[in-house]
Amino acid sequence: MEVDLIFKIAAVGIMVAVLNLLLSRAGRDEQALMTTIAGLVVVLVVIIKEISGLFDLIKQLFGF
Repeated sequence: MEVDLIFKIAAVGIMVAVLNLLLSRAGRDEQALMTTIAGLVVVLVVIIKEISGLFDLIKQLFGF
């Protein structure tokens, strides 16, 4: 497993947590929720791309 992938996901998580905290304290709870959802979508896209690469590698190994 690539360590860079873990660092990318952790960086997105930290940025989302800080933005969520700042927006919540400013009284903008809806925007804090949207920021959290956007961060989740970004992480899911990165993970789906990696899983797709894994499936392509498995296809190549078994010759499908």
